[in-house]
Amino acid sequence: MVKTGYCNGSDMLLYVGGKAIGSCTSHTTTFNSETKERAVKPVASAAMASGLWKKKGVIGLSYSISAEGLVFYNETEFGYKALVAAWKAGKSVEVKCMERESEKPYLAGMCVIASLERTDPAQDDSTYSISLENDGEPTTLDETAITEETGATE
Repeated sequence: MVKTGYCNGSDMLLYVGGKAIGSCTSHTTTFNSETKERAVKPVASAAMASGLWKKKGVIGLSYSISAEGLVFYNETEFGYKALVAAWKAGKSVEVKCMERESEKPYLAGMCVIASLERTDPAQDDSTYSISLENDGEPTTLDETAITEETGATE
């Protein structure tokens, strides 16, 4: 079956330590480029003011992931309690981003937990948010796995 139409965000999953993030309401993956500007004098034959345009080059790559979820007492996946334990350990955690029912992540690697926040409003659901930053180069970064076709025949 070839997938068509828009991707449903509920089909995209975030895993930490080999388990899906529990009671996750959303997650965001951000790919960042560190750039450097270069301003050079134009060749002598160039017109005045021709050196106003700067060039840019990429000098570094990184990614970050943020996620939000509900605190659930009977969590069977990687929930808030497990996230606190992982943060407390002060070590990198294995992270994977992949589509539901896929065995192939589009992003996998080690990340540090940069922040973990819990909000407990009166008469409302307790929520958490986490911010992860890459720890080195990803082990997998495969754009062809972002939207997999499952069982496609042509």
